[in-house]
Amino acid sequence: MKPRQKTCLAVAGFDPSGGAGIIADIKTFAAFGCRSTAAITSITFQNSDGVFGFVHQTPESICKQLEGIFNEFEVAAVKIGMVPTEELVTELTTILRAQNVKNIVIDPIIRSSSGVDLIDDQAIDAMLSELFPLATIVTPNIPEAERLTGIEIKNKGDISSAARHPHSLGVENVLIKGGHFETDSSTARDFLFTGHELTVLETQRIPNVSVRGTGCMLSSAIAANLAHGKELIEAVRVAKDFVREAIMTEKEFKIETHTSSAES
Repeated sequence: MKPRQKTCLAVAGFDPSGGAGIIADIKTFAAFGCRSTAAITSITFQNSDGVFGFVHQTPESICKQLEGIFNEFEVAAVKIGMVPTEELVTELTTILRAQNVKNIVIDPIIRSSSGVDLIDDQAIDAMLSELFPLATIVTPNIPEAERLTGIEIKNKGDISSAARHPHSLGVENVLIKGGHFETDSSTARDFLFTGHELTVLETQRIPNVSVRGTGCMLSSAIAANLAHGKELIEAVRVAKDFVREAIMTEKEFKIETHTSSAES
């Protein structure tokens, strides 16, 4: 008999252009052979040019979405992205505690790449105090880590201090994504803090390409690999390789498209 397919749950915003959010999460879960389920926290209006607005869901909506999922499926891992209001954070925390969910990956979506705030200050406070203690790992980028901790990050020492801040709130592990750090370097570095140990994960930086939704893909890939039973550091390494391959594929696609347009 084939082993039962692992079910992963994405709780995040909906990007109708498919570059980030729920759609990126579902595609990533599928790439790792997981069954995808999802609960939408906010419907955003966006494309590659930016975010133009949003309509947030109510706590009742989130509750009903998740109720149907947990009544039918045994959820092996959860990826949490955009949770824009304090009320949604509190409702989600209550549900996850009641369901005793394991393998929770939080990608704290705070601001879009085009500079639009996607969460209010009250929701950030609730996330830190209520939701973060449930997490297996949180995966902020540099600007998100600065906003969450109040620490300006300029060097590796600052990263270590920022990583320890959410850990003091009960988070088991913190991965600070270094895409906004040392951008002139040929090496892309992410910083994984587990307990009292900081591990630097390095890959070759891919120049001259910008891909939306890489943070969503990374956190979803980590969740999928945790669902399959991989140890955390291996789940992170596999997820990083997956995202790098996605970026390379996008770069090759853009080169082919540019070449075809030039020839026509």
